[in-house]
Amino acid sequence: MECTETGMRSYITEKNRVNSTEKIELKKYNPKLRKHTLHKEVQKLK
Repeated sequence: MECTETGMRSYITEKNRVNSTEKIELKKYNPKLRKHTLHKEVQKLK
């Protein structure tokens, strides 16, 4: 997952792609900013 404010990728998640096709958006802790920010799902790194 990637932070919408800093662009930092600090979380890895898995989801059931059959039941949920939309991208996940969660509030997660950003250690660089030391606060909770919105994180969105992005493509996996290869």
